[in-house]
Amino acid sequence: MAKSRILSGIQPTNILHIGNYVGALQQWVTLQQTHDAFFCIVDLHAITVKQDPKQLHDNIRQLAAMYIAAGIDPKQSTIFVQSRVSAHAELGWVLNTLAKVSDLERMTQFKDKSAQHHENINVGLFDYPVLMAADILLYQPEIVPVGDDQSQHVELTRTLAQRFNKQFGDVFHVPKLQLRKEGARIMALDDPTKKMSKSAGSNANYIALTDSADVIRKKIRRAVTDSGSQVVFDPKRAGLYNLLTLYRIFSGMTEAAIEKKFAGAKYGDFKADLAEVIITALSPLQERYAALIKDEKHIEAILDDGAKRAQAVAEVTLKKVYDAVGLG
Repeated sequence: MAKSRILSGIQPTNILHIGNYVGALQQWVTLQQTHDAFFCIVDLHAITVKQDPKQLHDNIRQLAAMYIAAGIDPKQSTIFVQSRVSAHAELGWVLNTLAKVSDLERMTQFKDKSAQHHENINVGLFDYPVLMAADILLYQPEIVPVGDDQSQHVELTRTLAQRFNKQFGDVFHVPKLQLRKEGARIMALDDPTKKMSKSAGSNANYIALTDSADVIRKKIRRAVTDSGSQVVFDPKRAGLYNLLTLYRIFSGMTEAAIEKKFAGAKYGDFKADLAEVIITALSPLQERYAALIKDEKHIEAILDDGAKRAQAVAEVTLKKVYDAVGLG
């Protein structure tokens, strides 16, 4: 029996952090064992905000290396760069003729990014959920594993697929959203009311996957907690709860076991131990990444092969779409 297909992707902007690792990469590594997996580097989305061209080029290669270092196997999964498969932009245009302005005006991420990039509120920034829908629907996936901040966009994807099918016939499979139940939303170290973000203004917001041991210790030591004293899981104590969630994820221990381990301990002792748990967990990934990033030809060969595999699948869907709307 053929494996059901999944697709997901990350923008090549800045360096990935532990929130990306927990919310996306770890989940992808597991899913590739049971699914026909397509993992994209969404560079067309990245240029909706101003980028340095050389840095963007480097970021694409670095992100590909991090995918592989995290455990995405190019022999099992298709790793590719969005812009190298022209069908993404082509299907995006067709879907634009079905998307309504009111659909896009409801997107909360547009409002957030407009405030963040008020000097460059371009049409692409407004319209990129439609391109994301094209990214997904080209590969006819069963599920789309994403962080909960992208759930609104996946719902729009489902809406556009249903709208197209109703008007032109059943071309698209309507995919389902899949969120990680634990750790889908890792919060910022310096402000636990906000999600950890690689585009944050301060690097105190996150732990990058490439941070050194000393940097990780420093960031955890300075992470926001509260004025309490007991190390217990309490969602109302947002800062401490976020750090405890990280401890649970990276140690594999249960909540009860963690609370027992730190009964009577001070926050400083807990933070010091958390830092070492994260350092130990990230060490193998960092070693693999350091080796991979030196071999540019190997990374490019993987991306070239991935683009060919992705193009072969995408063109099948695009032909069906063009035939359905009368462009074939």
